[in-house]
Amino acid sequence: MLGYSKLYAILDLDYVDVADAVVKTSALLDGGADLLQLRAKGVGRETIRKVALDLMPLCREAGVPFILNDDPDLAADIKADGLHIGQDDGHYAFARSIVGDHMYIGRSTHSLTQARAALEEGFDYIGFGPLFATPTKPGRPAIGMQDIAQMQREVGSRIPAFCIGGIKRDNLEQVMSAGAERVAIVSDLLTAIDTTAATAEVVAKL
Repeated sequence: MLGYSKLYAILDLDYVDVADAVVKTSALLDGGADLLQLRAKGVGRETIRKVALDLMPLCREAGVPFILNDDPDLAADIKADGLHIGQDDGHYAFARSIVGDHMYIGRSTHSLTQARAALEEGFDYIGFGPLFATPTKPGRPAIGMQDIAQMQREVGSRIPAFCIGGIKRDNLEQVMSAGAERVAIVSDLLTAIDTTAATAEVVAKL
């Protein structure tokens, strides 16, 4: 299923109130998002668990994998479809030992070297970025678009590689022209007046 995915949507609780998580997730799914990650930095685990358990049935009904960010133990406990971890969140083998054999595991990468390493370790997919400076990742310098085509040839041809970081509807064609085939978008969809329509617009361009 991952191989056919083009748009990786992220429900980020920095942008969406917990009370609005279900409505906003429904809008992303209705717009055609292929994957849905719950990102909840600085939020208590029980709150994350509750939100995840609210969102998972929506994703299952839509046939869209539900990905949990950062927490292998919680991902295993709630039986998420996938886990996403950053560069500082441990090795693939450790995460796999916790979540088992049937869960997708993705890795954030910020350079060609890291993308190649994630492929070699065995990750099922990667995020590649941030392409542009973004408030979602404060302090993380933008890597630009010059390596997208090479990354796509070496890594993205073998596992799904989602470019991420400051991607919006108004720069998506620029990102695609640089070689991107898949993208992850956060704030532009979550803050849109009509999230369903914004998501559908991205899907149509992809």
